[in-house]
Amino acid sequence: MAAGLYVLATPIGNARDISLRALDVLKGCDVIAAEDTRVTSKLLAIHGVSKPLIAYNDHNAPEMRPRILGRLAKGEAVVLVSDAGTPLVSDPGYKLVRAVVEAGLDVVAIPGPSAVLAGLTLSGLPSDRFLFAGFLPSREGERKSVLEELKTVRATLIFFESAQRLADSLGAMALVLGDRPAAMTRELTKMHEEVRRGSLSELAAHYQKAGAPRGEVTLLVGPPGAVVTDNAKIDAALTAALAFMPVKAAANMIADLTDGSRKVIYARALELKDDD
Repeated sequence: MAAGLYVLATPIGNARDISLRALDVLKGCDVIAAEDTRVTSKLLAIHGVSKPLIAYNDHNAPEMRPRILGRLAKGEAVVLVSDAGTPLVSDPGYKLVRAVVEAGLDVVAIPGPSAVLAGLTLSGLPSDRFLFAGFLPSREGERKSVLEELKTVRATLIFFESAQRLADSLGAMALVLGDRPAAMTRELTKMHEEVRRGSLSELAAHYQKAGAPRGEVTLLVGPPGAVVTDNAKIDAALTAALAFMPVKAAANMIADLTDGSRKVIYARALELKDDD
């Protein structure tokens, strides 16, 4: 195998969800950098692969990056894997890739399983635009701030979530984002795979009553609905405001109150002013 860093996706549950190319790379590399060597060694044993393993994770990444770069510089083929799915998604792998690129060395992607895409496929939510937002903060105030930032994103939102925090997170989402359609997926590709669809409030109520589910959770939330503009109410509000305010100030105030387009409301304010 040619020297380089091979970023290789491993199964998220079912051990047979691994590509023939991935097996070839695992068998042909010099060393495998794993998030948890114990987890990866089990996968390798299932597929009859025996290769040296080194740990690369959140705890030792700053120390291990120079060592891995040294191996690559000497012409070795190093495979990077996470415990499950595609590396670089919610792990420190991107820092290693960045360092390898900056060093002028090769990076090769070996694509495969991803809980993000598997969840999106099963959710029944719009898939033409989506945003992976990782894990929400555990603290209530920080979680609310993050959700406020995501509130206007016109795409399906995808989160990883702790099963123990699921009910609280669903409740916070319903409060901040509005009661959007959503899907809770867990244990994807495993024996006890589950997909539960409903509104955020329905899902929150279910898990408040049922308790935390078991396993790994991927949570998907539909995009915000289209804003329906009530032109009659906007006209009435503009007319009242224009009686004592300049056109621009009145338009800005009504736009803020209705979440409408400033440009459209300003144009309408000019029309109303001219009619007077």
